[in-house]
Amino acid sequence: MAKKKLDIDIDEIRRRAKEKGLEGSFLYETTLDRLLTQLDILEQLKLTIKEHGMTVEKSYVKDTSNLYINPAVAEYNRTATAANNTVATLLKIIDSFDSEQKETGLNSMMADLMHDE
Repeated sequence: MAKKKLDIDIDEIRRRAKEKGLEGSFLYETTLDRLLTQLDILEQLKLTIKEHGMTVEKSYVKDTSNLYINPAVAEYNRTATAANNTVATLLKIIDSFDSEQKETGLNSMMADLMHDE
């Protein structure tokens, strides 16, 4: 797969996390994994929309049909919003973590993040 700007951004997130000593941190790793999954879903939805178009036809029993927006469009938009929120959370984790913090500091930060949602 060709390197895209999105790939560079993920590399930058990983670099910043490594500088802060977050590699192996449960909170960081699970949030990064969630983002990667969301990006994969977005790519699949994008391909589906490209293949089937922005609209789909729904047929009925009596040979009538109506045109509807492809449901993949709404799912793409929802997933994009979730991915944006996940990126914001990842950056908040990275920016607020001091490499000298102990696990208790990380737990406190996680509790603070949970109150923001």
